Amino acid sequence: MKGITAAQAAMAVGGKVIYGDPGRRIGHICLDSRKMEGDDLFVPVVGERVDAHRFICQALAAGAGTVFTSRQESGEEVLETVTDQCKENPDWRGNALSSTWICVDDTRLALQAFGAWCRSRTAIPLVGITGSVGKTTTREMVACALEAGFSVYKTPGNSNSQVGVPVTVFNIPEEAEIGVIELGMSEPGEMTRIARVAQVNCAVMTNIGEAHMEQLGSKENILKEKLCIQEKMAEDGALFLNGDDPLLRTVVPENSRKKILYGLSEGCDCRGIDLHLEAGYPVFTAILGQEQVQVRLKVMGNHMVSNALAALAVAAYYGIPMERAASQLEQFEGFKGRQQIFTAGGVTIIDDSYNASPVSMKAGLEVLSSMPCKGRRIAVLADMKELGPDTIRFHQEVGEGLADMTIHQLVLLGEWAAEIERGLLQAGGKIPAVKLASLEETRQWLSDCLRAGDCVLFKGSNSMGLSKAVTYLRENLTNKTE
Repeated sequence: MKGITAAQAAMAVGGKVIYGDPGRRIGHICLDSRKMEGDDLFVPVVGERVDAHRFICQALAAGAGTVFTSRQESGEEVLETVTDQCKENPDWRGNALSSTWICVDDTRLALQAFGAWCRSRTAIPLVGITGSVGKTTTREMVACALEAGFSVYKTPGNSNSQVGVPVTVFNIPEEAEIGVIELGMSEPGEMTRIARVAQVNCAVMTNIGEAHMEQLGSKENILKEKLCIQEKMAEDGALFLNGDDPLLRTVVPENSRKKILYGLSEGCDCRGIDLHLEAGYPVFTAILGQEQVQVRLKVMGNHMVSNALAALAVAAYYGIPMERAASQLEQFEGFKGRQQIFTAGGVTIIDDSYNASPVSMKAGLEVLSSMPCKGRRIAVLADMKELGPDTIRFHQEVGEGLADMTIHQLVLLGEWAAEIERGLLQAGGKIPAVKLASLEETRQWLSDCLRAGDCVLFKGSNSMGLSKAVTYLRENLTNKTE
């Protein structure tokens, strides 16, 4: 969003410029005082543990030119803050005194209001992506299919929160013709706040699972919260719903918006049939209206077919012929930390470490079980978080599903992951399991026990840090072969 001044930003959020040049231009938005690009608007968010107002002068010294603040209400208070924060770093003082300060009631709410105002200044259609599992991969696949006909902007990284979405909207480039925006939530009311910023034209809902059960209590409550993506949605918009999900299949969109079902089930508007695997990769026929095309994916797992069908349905909604969209999708090779497959030192590694829920963990294990493998199939599984009071049961159910899979070794990291073995044993499974308490122990086991020809899956909640184990393994195995 080019050319916005501090004065315009203040007006957009109901704040006021209390110090500095109201005409200063804003080039970027940043929430991290250490990562400025130049001409940034620094938004010091007040968190549960840290109030980022402490780092305002550090941010200004690093390249920010404008700042939202709810701690200073006058120029005099700004000067006092600069004096205090620059005591130990006097070289920060010059930048701090040449910057522009905007007083707001609440920096988080101001950021959201600014994002909504920026959204009102662009007319490009935005496709919202939400759901319990598969949001990011679906976002990437929808964007990929739309690239068959448009210049596409998409959410960078995982900026899908109530502070990430406003930044994402601000960064929509002028040359973009359509956008694909991921909207996440973890607490009641969060989706409404995000949806009011994004103001999507249509939305894809991937599924309703157990993620965030701890905060929301039931799948029905999760569905209700996810459906708030319709807040501020275009009146003539559409909901693309996973027709294989029993809760989503029954949804009636608000205000007579269009309902489009995708999936493998009878009655889906965009349906996949004749699904089979070739060398572990899904091949299926997609049918939508009078169009029919065979699709060969370069990402593993039958669950990827649902994401692909969503992408084809959205592309068709925006006028892209299915054959062109499918051809584009066949080039998609996945997203970092989400079933990325590579080989190092003769070991095949499936990096699905970014996050985990019961549904996605079972899907990852199915991929591992189907992989061609000369050695052992090894699953490194860590705790799944935010599952509420049934956390133990969900982990045990993953273990029960393992009983029928061709997997040779389990490596379980964390207290809850250990329950996976209990579920396996209750189901009569006999896969050997080792239970570990730390990443260091996990790295040591991998270093000592992996052999060329093995295939290893990494899956767990992001906070468990399995991505570090993947990085270690990749580097360690590569160094051994050099």
